[in-house]
Amino acid sequence: MDSPISSAGGAVPAGRALRRFHFRRRTWGAVAAAVLGIGIAAPGTSFARSTPVTAPTGDPAVVSEWNEIGVATLAADIATQPIEDILYMGFVQAAVYNAVVGAEGRYAPYRFHARAPRGASAQAAAVAAAHQVLVTYVPSARATLDIRYAASLARIPDGTAKTQGIAFGVRAADSLIQLRAHDGRNADIQFTQLPGPGVWRPTPPGLPMSAPWLGFVTPLLAHSATQFAPPAPPALTSARYTRDFAEVKALGSVTSTARTPEQTSTAQFFSGNPLVQYNAALRDQVSVRHLDIVDTARMFAAIDMSVVDAEITVWHAKYSYGLWRPVTAIGLADTDGNSATSPDPSWVPMITTPPYPEYPSGYNAFNSTVTHGLATLFQTRHLQLTLTSTAVPGIERHYDRVGALLQDVVDARVWEGIHFRTADTAAKNIGDRLAAWTINRYFQPVHGDDEPSR
Repeated sequence: MDSPISSAGGAVPAGRALRRFHFRRRTWGAVAAAVLGIGIAAPGTSFARSTPVTAPTGDPAVVSEWNEIGVATLAADIATQPIEDILYMGFVQAAVYNAVVGAEGRYAPYRFHARAPRGASAQAAAVAAAHQVLVTYVPSARATLDIRYAASLARIPDGTAKTQGIAFGVRAADSLIQLRAHDGRNADIQFTQLPGPGVWRPTPPGLPMSAPWLGFVTPLLAHSATQFAPPAPPALTSARYTRDFAEVKALGSVTSTARTPEQTSTAQFFSGNPLVQYNAALRDQVSVRHLDIVDTARMFAAIDMSVVDAEITVWHAKYSYGLWRPVTAIGLADTDGNSATSPDPSWVPMITTPPYPEYPSGYNAFNSTVTHGLATLFQTRHLQLTLTSTAVPGIERHYDRVGALLQDVVDARVWEGIHFRTADTAAKNIGDRLAAWTINRYFQPVHGDDEPSR
């Protein structure tokens, strides 16, 4: 095949992915600064660089710092699988948000009605809330977390404001922990569909479905795991499935000669850990958008909590539909009842297939929720979003247009050989719909005691 195949069946111009973002190699000093929240600009309001900067009530750096600590702690926890880390990061940011707005006001808290004493430190509250959630769910990391906790608090002046802030932050965290006590986590649910045409089965290295219970966990914001459910995947004998099959077979192989170097680069860039990748980008947004401590806490909560619900939605659909992965579909194409597909038992995807069913795409749901969430939260068409690859060290891409980032991630997961295009577009639509719904109902400005309608 001479040309890459597009979703419409036509040729994709070589190098298309590289015309829609700024692409450069980042120095390790710059990476460290972004990860640790170093060099954060003077905080002001949420929306534009040109908005006059107001006097801060607290340093937003602590919120970014504990986001970085939370991501690193969860990613290093061998007791959980990567998809679970997304859930617990949402818990961290929910508690931090409640702690900060409980001290500073301005936005409706998340299912938490307490207020901090007047003058309580929002910084201390944020640190205490994040620490309390993390040591609860990752007790093995307590020693390291305690050291980081003491260091963070040492930068806050001693006094009543600090003491009251700490107490309130712990209270906000404990409320969140109690709220999530019986939410369905770790339920004894296994993927039990029998192998057959179209049905997922473990792929090399043969691991069972990762965290099948996640699709049955109570969402943080949405009404249910099916509120934003995708439509059923296409039938194995449909024209859409046939087209998707041909595309991934041609472009997703580790030895593909149809995939261009630019397409390979995009696939590699979006092949790492999205929790690490996108939260680093959110920390950069604090500086880019000159956020103060309240809007920083709001942004992390709105995005990370919405992502949790997107992944719960995805996992419920993965479990329910149980669609096989391309590596299985291509190897067993002679069993699918479709005369237009042909088997290739030697076909291997560009990257290792993750251990869960194909439809829909978790990475695309994550990306779409972040992308649409930021656009909705800041009421802007300009993302000003810088992403750093977690799979190819030192490489970053800058995106300003929503559509460019969405398209690159849809394409990437096909070019990696782990998804059919329909799974990617379905997940993209989940993120779009869910982010608009959650952010327009939660995290809203308040001028009194009433929370927005649920």
